[in-house]
Amino acid sequence: MSQSLNTLREQRGSTDLKLTQPSASQIPSHDQRVIGLTGGIGMGKTTVSDYLASAYQLPILDADLYAREAVGPDSDVFQEIVERYGVGILLANGDLDRRRLGKIIFSSSAERLWLEQRIHPYVRDRMESQLQALPAEAYPTVVLVVPLLFEARMTDLVTEVWVIQCASVQQVERLLERDAKTSPEGDRLSLEQVQARINSQMAIEKKVACAHVVLDNSSTLDDLLSQVDRAIAGTRQTPQADASEPASRQASPGKSGLLQP
Repeated sequence: MSQSLNTLREQRGSTDLKLTQPSASQIPSHDQRVIGLTGGIGMGKTTVSDYLASAYQLPILDADLYAREAVGPDSDVFQEIVERYGVGILLANGDLDRRRLGKIIFSSSAERLWLEQRIHPYVRDRMESQLQALPAEAYPTVVLVVPLLFEARMTDLVTEVWVIQCASVQQVERLLERDAKTSPEGDRLSLEQVQARINSQMAIEKKVACAHVVLDNSSTLDDLLSQVDRAIAGTRQTPQADASEPASRQASPGKSGLLQP
């Protein structure tokens, strides 16, 4: 896309923000507004979080970054992975071959669950410690980007849930396009492998039902960012389902998935 997020923000000006403030019943009782941004893989979470950081200077806590830390070369999880899958799971430089690992866990729900049980607790601890380091007085709004917000049972860390969605056809096309840009031609994901990654997560319809804010990324970038502006200004809806319920009620263990490798 030729236009930067900041450029689009400037073109729209501040008119999108002139909205009616939410009623007292809509305002979280927590002193700090903690937004949990989630959605299906490839639906635009990074685009939204980058915009929130650049246009509103909001601190972003990214679960995927912490998941990468969890499997770093010096971590206990890294050692467990090597013990379980052998040195063939490593790249020539000794780092974890995340692509090879991804093919293993997305072809076996048992292997995916084994890895999640080691990564998710670490990610949660990092989220909690980083939130404690961001006092409400200095940071009244914080954004947690968690692809598996429901599946990993982290909804209790946030005061509101934002779900980004797009049409399923667009999701598949975006994932295939993204993979083509980052993977060698002989090692690209097949349509079946892409679908397996999508199916490893809770159905987007269930996430939408638990959302305070639903962002539709089926149209243009400018339209998406306009929705973000309105959501930041306080336009929220009452979830159809209870976002505070544990993931066991939201989806079966077989629908859970790794914070994407």
